[in-house]
Amino acid sequence: DMQKQYGLVIDLERCIGCQACVVACKMENNLEQESWIRVEMRNGQPLDTAAGEFPNPDLQYVPVTCMHCQEPPCVDACPSGAIFKRIDGVVVMVPSLCTGCEACLSACPYGVIHWDEAKGIASKCHLCAHRIDQGLEPFCVICCEGQALQFGDLADPESEVSQLVKKRAGYPLKPEEQTRPTTRYLPSLEKRPV
Repeated sequence: DMQKQYGLVIDLERCIGCQACVVACKMENNLEQESWIRVEMRNGQPLDTAAGEFPNPDLQYVPVTCMHCQEPPCVDACPSGAIFKRIDGVVVMVPSLCTGCEACLSACPYGVIHWDEAKGIASKCHLCAHRIDQGLEPFCVICCEGQALQFGDLADPESEVSQLVKKRAGYPLKPEEQTRPTTRYLPSLEKRPV
């Protein structure tokens, strides 16, 4: 039986910056403060700033969440064993084991581990592991209006997500960090005719 490596494939051509994923994540995981997924502009500008020249705005939204790295630095940084990688490649955090040392926050090069001020512990995306275990997709994937988020087994070259990555030259964020992120981004088709 081949090892699974579950992850997300994010199609930047399809993301319209609607924030449905942000809301879905908060609802599904009962998050009172920030969502475990955020939507940024590619150029680092705030969401309501358009770049480019009229009539062709360059609105490029980039959803960012846990990359479910194959070499997760947060796991190594955590002294209490609260963060670990499941057999299916999902990096999860056990809140009851978190001592609040904050070591994982600085270890993550993607800034996707959140500090829960009220509880004094860290928290992060677990790809809705509770849903995966029931054969369901992460809630952000279900709620994405533009179908920009796809979920699947990236270790299986025949899976739909692996085929998308191959066809569209999907790439990881910050490969130079050598964390081997599972999440892949599909580039948008630049300057396509309207």
